[in-house]
Amino acid sequence: MSMVPACIVALTLYAMWAMFLVLSIGAVRVHQVATGKAAITSFTPGTQHGSESYWRLNRAHMNVLENLPIFAAIVLAGVVSGAADTTFNGLAVVVVCARAVQSLIHIASGSAGAINLRFTAFAVQIVCQFWMAWLILQNAGVF
Repeated sequence: MSMVPACIVALTLYAMWAMFLVLSIGAVRVHQVATGKAAITSFTPGTQHGSESYWRLNRAHMNVLENLPIFAAIVLAGVVSGAADTTFNGLAVVVVCARAVQSLIHIASGSAGAINLRFTAFAVQIVCQFWMAWLILQNAGVF
């Protein structure tokens, strides 16, 4: 059995988090239809449907999808270039954990305090990803 780098595990968990969030959106919709709170045809673009927390869940899912390609590019470049050392792998794990925290805060509340915490979790991800990119470029002899 081969050893899979922690950054690849983190990338896989990141993708699974996106899938979990979309399944959560689907579960909310199924519940709304099953309980008669919404018609199956009511989930069309441009229509008002769902609670504020439902829309926070949607936005959290979109945030994950917007950032997944960037994280994937950095992780895969790190593995291919040989830069995926202990520091790189640790940073990747921090990124996926901070992403989950950001999503959970986003879903839980739209308050000013929650927005500040959410931004902090996002900032952690950005710092880690820049650091990871720096390690790749350093490994490539650019810096």
